Amino acid sequence: MRNEKSATIHSIKVSLVPKIISIANQKGGVGKTTTSVNLAASLAAYKQRVLLVDLDPQGNTTMGVGINKHKCKTSVYHVLTEKVAIEDVIVPCPKAKIHLLPSNDDLVAAEVELMQEIGRETRLRHALKRVASNYDYIIIDCPPSLNMLTVNAMVASDGVIIPMQCEYYALEGLSALNNTIKQIAKLINPSLRIEGILRTMYDPRNSLTNAVSAQLRKYFGSRVYRVSIPRNIRLAEAPSHGLPALAYDRNSKGSLAYLALAGEILRQAKTAPEQQQPETAGQ
Repeated sequence: MRNEKSATIHSIKVSLVPKIISIANQKGGVGKTTTSVNLAASLAAYKQRVLLVDLDPQGNTTMGVGINKHKCKTSVYHVLTEKVAIEDVIVPCPKAKIHLLPSNDDLVAAEVELMQEIGRETRLRHALKRVASNYDYIIIDCPPSLNMLTVNAMVASDGVIIPMQCEYYALEGLSALNNTIKQIAKLINPSLRIEGILRTMYDPRNSLTNAVSAQLRKYFGSRVYRVSIPRNIRLAEAPSHGLPALAYDRNSKGSLAYLALAGEILRQAKTAPEQQQPETAGQ
């Protein structure tokens, strides 16, 4: 019998062009890496071919899908500085059923090196074009700052998902990020837009949370995802095991929320009518 908690999704029509989405917020601690890892794994559970790009020098996304960043001889740094071809850096992550372009401490040097280079803003975009046909979705985890790495991510992307807590200063930070997205769209990447705003660590019992959520709806309308991500201990525990929440505890509230988010994204991408239950990432 089908588990009542299991999410369902429409199967999609495969496109030769992948959807490239940056997960960005210049404020740390908002669930950016958690969203990158778990959205990638959830899309893969719906049989999407997913490449996860770790563009944060901390390498938490890399570790979060079971890849030891300290043992990576090559990383996204080598791709951005054109030292190694992207095909030779991408690694499989069997437990999450995705591919990863890993990161480690080497990436700290990339921004300094890129500042002297012509076309520095488009390095990632050109690299991803080489492998784009292998994937349905490319998810990019950006660093928590609006630097050259984040610019590279946005120049390469079709859209930006902004994870944010519904707290007092959230809207102020969102305004700055929105302005950056508009500037990049105007100057370099006209197809760039806000894909969606994701409310994370969401507690509907909190009056401030509800007030900020209402303001988001007022200003951004349907671009605020219907799905919100609750505070959930399983989401917090999973990275220490090198697993997305879906592989750590399939039926946790956090896992189900990210499955629902993947479903919402796929429906927005014009899905076919046939329903299916997502696979468990650990199967």
